[in-house]
Amino acid sequence: MYFSRLRCALRTAYDEIGDFRFDYPLRIVPEAGPKESLHYYLYKYRKTPPRRPVMRLDSSGVPRVWGRVTGAVYRPSFIAMYGLSHLNQFLATGDPTKRDVFLKQVAWLESHAISREDGAVVWPHDFDLQEGPLLLKAPWISANVQGFVISALVRAFRLTGRPTLHELLMRSTKVFHRDWRDNGIRVASEGHVVYTEAPGLPAPGIMDGFLRSLLGLYDWWVETGDPTVYRLFEEGVDGLRYFLPRWDYKHKWSIYGNNAYLCPPAYHHLNRLLLTCMARIANNRLFDRCAENWNPEFLSKSDRAEIYAMFVITKNACRVRYRTWNQRGSGLAPSHLKVQPSLASQGCTAPAAQYRPRYRLSLLRPSVFWSRKQG
Repeated sequence: MYFSRLRCALRTAYDEIGDFRFDYPLRIVPEAGPKESLHYYLYKYRKTPPRRPVMRLDSSGVPRVWGRVTGAVYRPSFIAMYGLSHLNQFLATGDPTKRDVFLKQVAWLESHAISREDGAVVWPHDFDLQEGPLLLKAPWISANVQGFVISALVRAFRLTGRPTLHELLMRSTKVFHRDWRDNGIRVASEGHVVYTEAPGLPAPGIMDGFLRSLLGLYDWWVETGDPTVYRLFEEGVDGLRYFLPRWDYKHKWSIYGNNAYLCPPAYHHLNRLLLTCMARIANNRLFDRCAENWNPEFLSKSDRAEIYAMFVITKNACRVRYRTWNQRGSGLAPSHLKVQPSLASQGCTAPAAQYRPRYRLSLLRPSVFWSRKQG
């Protein structure tokens, strides 16, 4: 056990420190967005080096994600992503086997949808996960999952026209109306709204999961024209505009979570490109300017050195603060963590302040002049 943990730690250190890169094989798909389109917004055009594979296909061809603490688990968002990637490959090549892989993932999502007593349909995680100061207890729901799955099912409905998919989609947005303390994914803070990837973290939370949820809402609104769904999307866009400075490091790089640490390259490029997509569909120049500022091509050598150093420092400071090496996957919360009860099965009566993290790093505080400079 000791040597296994040491090997994992050394491999992680190499990936983060020795193999840090300022590029990532992800691109925007400009055809995505209109009602007649089957494309998804982003496409990974080249596989990353297979030194540390995390995906394990089961016997039916559905991926599980391996983690040191969780082991191999089904993540609905990863299954949706895997399916959408193969759908984009099908649209690019015409290979019907790629379409079949997409539909296989859709079938899994359809069969694992949970219908709740409040009428909502959700895709919960059935494993525990530590997110910063929070231990999410299974089954827990996520805005990232809801948005990703909605986008996948919308495209499956366009492809097949199956009424059962339409019924799932009609009920999939109900959790966006419900507060996170009431089995939902909505966080109201400072007069604005975000949809949370990790219920229990205060606003703004994790950026990419929030953006995925907005794209899912937009896809379903484009499909149906439902004004209620568009209102949810508009509220999220307003929240994104308000909280965007909290994710911005000196107009150069994005920040993970609530000032936890600088994003690694994969997350940074994901944030940047998702924000570019949001700029287009929301017609918002503020988002576009911020995404342009985050383009690594504009970084000087000193900027790159600063970002690399700050990533290593803040990432490891976060590990030390939350003693992540002590995670065992036992489902028991270490004494320094706040436990988030299962939101998919019961309400949470504890006040939001109980879960407020104390990992705001002063080095990453956004500039007070951010709004003025961004216009």
